Order: sequence, then C-alpha cells, then structure tokens
Amino acid sequence: MPHDHPHEEHEALVIEDQSGNIEAQIIVDALQDVLISKGLLTAHEVTAAIAKLESPGIHLGAKVVAKAWTDPAYKRRLLDDGRAAVQELGIPVTEASIIVVENTPSLHNLITCTLCSCYPRSILGQPPSWYISKAYRARSVREPRQVLKEFGLDLPMEVQLDVHDSNADMRYLVLPAAPAGVERFDLTQLEAMISRDHLIGVAREVE
Repeated sequence: MPHDHPHEEHEALVIEDQSGNIEAQIIVDALQDVLISKGLLTAHEVTAAIAKLESPGIHLGAKVVAKAWTDPAYKRRLLDDGRAAVQELGIPVTEASIIVVENTPSLHNLITCTLCSCYPRSILGQPPSWYISKAYRARSVREPRQVLKEFGLDLPMEVQLDVHDSNADMRYLVLPAAPAGVERFDLTQLEAMISRDHLIGVAREVE
C-alpha cells in the first residue's frame, strides 16, 4: 500500500486473482445483456448506474462529519444511531445499520471487512481497491499498526487501536477528531478537510 502522504486516498499494490475477476465480469455482462434484451433496462440506465456506484461519494461522509463537529446534539444522535442520523441530512442509506465510532486522543478506529468487502457505499461510494484486497482484509486484523504505518500513520503505542470488522448487517464509519479551532471554519471548509481515508481510519489528523 503506497504511503506518499497519510491524507491521500491510496490505491492497492496488491492485484487480486485475475481469473476470478474475469469470470465474474463474464457473468455480469451476460446478465446485463439479458436484462437489456428483455426491456427491463436500457444501456443508458446501466451506464448511469455504474457511474453512480463508482463515484467516490466522499462528500456525503464529509457532510456527516462536518455536521457532527459543529452540532453537539447531532453528534450524540450520530453516535447513538448512525443510520438515522445520516438520513436526517437527506442521505438515502441503503445499509441495514451504520455504526459510527469516534476517534479520541487516546483511541483510534480502523475499519475493515475480513470476509468480503462490506462498506458503507451509500455514504462513501465504491470502496477503494486496497480495501477489498486480500492483503488489507487479512493484515488489517493481524497487524493493523503496521498497515497504518504503510499509509503514513505511525500510531503511538499509547493510543489504543480498535479494529472494526464490517459485515452484511453492520457497516462502520469513523468520526475523526475535529481540527483545532473548528469554530473558525464554515461547513464547506470543514467538508474539504475530510478525506475518505479519515472515514475508514487509515488517516487520523485533520488539518
């Protein structure tokens, strides 16, 4: 995993099994052709759906975090019931449950999915390739501090590190600590500070 800067959105060094990817793509293409031929979908609708799925969607997560940083009552609701609080902002959440975990000076949270690629897509869009790689899924649990180090985040040993394993029923979202002087910024400025990596937990400081 590259680590030019801890706040950059990283791409994977690990390439997944190509034969499996090719077989899956053949199946997807065949299903798509059948749906289009039966008039259930148009090629345009397929293209639009793919574009929507592949869009980063990070602004949605950033919107949630910026609101929590500036509205203590909203922050409490977000930590109590992430799904309901996200929906308050007009974001249609398709996941069954969103659990928001908060970073503090003594605690850092890292999100993974060891079995597949469960990810809060309705908030963050498609997961980055490194997130669904076999290497990240295995190593984020086995050696999370080393994984973070490869992202440029050398977490002090006195900071507790909690790794959260997403599944079909629960998706996690990290609430990073607000930057110093948060009150000096408007929501648009705050949203611009928040990267996808912060919301997964492979980045920590917001500047």
